[in-house]
Amino acid sequence: MKRFFQENGFLLVVAAVLLAAVLALGNAILGGNPLGNVLEVAFTPFRTVSSAITSWVEDQYNRAFRFDQLQAELEETRKQLAEAQEEARAGQDALREVERLQNLLGLAEARPEFQYEEAMVIRRSVSNWESNLTLDRGSADGVALHNCVVDEYGNLVGVVSEVGDNWALVDTVLSPEVEIGGRIARTDDNAILEGDFTLMLQGMLKLSFLPADTQLVSGDQVVTSGLGGLYPQGLLVGSIRTLHTEEDGLSRYAEIQPAADVDNVRYVYVITDFGGE
Repeated sequence: MKRFFQENGFLLVVAAVLLAAVLALGNAILGGNPLGNVLEVAFTPFRTVSSAITSWVEDQYNRAFRFDQLQAELEETRKQLAEAQEEARAGQDALREVERLQNLLGLAEARPEFQYEEAMVIRRSVSNWESNLTLDRGSADGVALHNCVVDEYGNLVGVVSEVGDNWALVDTVLSPEVEIGGRIARTDDNAILEGDFTLMLQGMLKLSFLPADTQLVSGDQVVTSGLGGLYPQGLLVGSIRTLHTEEDGLSRYAEIQPAADVDNVRYVYVITDFGGE
């Protein structure tokens, strides 16, 4: 449409103006006589058409050449909206960062004997056989084998199983490779926390070798026992979900729901020193 008016718009306007001029001239020459009145009646429809054509041409011309301006205004509005959304995202990220640092500060105050190295998860590997995370910190940052890794709330995420100069591999609490001494906070009974292939796929781990007389209830919290001195004590691992009897019919085990969001954690803290062995 715009191209049509660029090429023919001027001719349409000229035609409408000429038609109006002819009608006006005829009215001036023949005005006041019978023939003029007859022509007036005859030309009236043409005047109407001429006026309509002129108005239509002006309207279409304005629409066609207003399009570029409207398009530019639309693009500017979109740009401003994108900038506002980016600022909102930046604000949300800043709030999350402040919250994370506040939680870390609370963690540091609660366990002042710990030394932490902040790290970011740069890779996840979850399959039927393993559940591990790769961190962007390594031996050059003081990270070592068997270091415990926690989230910003102090919940156990996993244990360092391999270390490079600038990276570390962490077996999560769900991994079948993990075996840690556990303690039931409410009853103070000790047991063994371990990964299980079947439970790993359900996002759970296992609490085995429970004392025969232990009275457990769903929701009981389980923490690290610290026995042996390899791992710090008192790290929250998760809570009991269900209690089962082993196939031998004698011993029992419990399914544990991890406290840490292993699948989505992004920033973690490696406990590089806790005053243990």
